[in-house]
Amino acid sequence: MKHPNERTCICCRNKFPKDELFRIVKFKDDIFVDDTKRHDGRGAYFCGSEECLKKLLKTRALDRTFKQRVDTSVYDDIALHVKQE
Repeated sequence: MKHPNERTCICCRNKFPKDELFRIVKFKDDIFVDDTKRHDGRGAYFCGSEECLKKLLKTRALDRTFKQRVDTSVYDDIALHVKQE
């Protein structure tokens, strides 16, 4: 029996099926939300819940995940994607 692909949310640390999460990708010097979930680069997964969105924005969790300063516009773009879902 095959197990579903699960990933961990970078904020709440809970596991979810991969297709239920937002994938944020660092590819070269660019960081963006990967709608296709197939783009090359280092990926981080985010569940999109209201609590996790608040935590992501407050703690700047992507800075820690990607080990670099992430521009505020990236966080704004993530918030916009979450609200569209």
